[in-house]
Amino acid sequence: MDGEERVVTQRGLWFEEFEPGVVYRHAPGRTFGEADNTLFSTLTMNPQALHLDADWSSRQPFGARLINSMMTLATLVGLSVDQLTQGTIVANLGFSEVRFPAPMYAGDTLLAQTRVLATRPSASRPGEGVVTLEHTGHNQHGAVTAVAVRAVMMRMTPDE
Repeated sequence: MDGEERVVTQRGLWFEEFEPGVVYRHAPGRTFGEADNTLFSTLTMNPQALHLDADWSSRQPFGARLINSMMTLATLVGLSVDQLTQGTIVANLGFSEVRFPAPMYAGDTLLAQTRVLATRPSASRPGEGVVTLEHTGHNQHGAVTAVAVRAVMMRMTPDE
């Protein structure tokens, strides 16, 4: 290498690297604890007893406190960052659908994957493009716990 060291900087994907239909599996997963749920719920001003009151929740249909679904959503997206958008995203444009088919409980591990649904160059922002992603989370037993379709504005490969 003629005395020059090779340096690799971790980054997400540039717009051109996203291919519709490709699925990315993200690792590691994230195991939620009771303290995570309590902290997230109180930090976000969500006093829902279903997340905070073990006695009351034990008498409800799910039989126990549930992990706050907004924490599940935030973590689902967060698990994709290193692999897909770290340093290459311009903006999160929004979610077109979010659903939670099964609950998460303290002690469950959220595992995540992302499918690229579509890509298109931006009509108004040269050097950028819109990527539509479908994030899917499941627990350690394989039950789907969250699905979110999200649009992001991504940078195109920069001229070097």
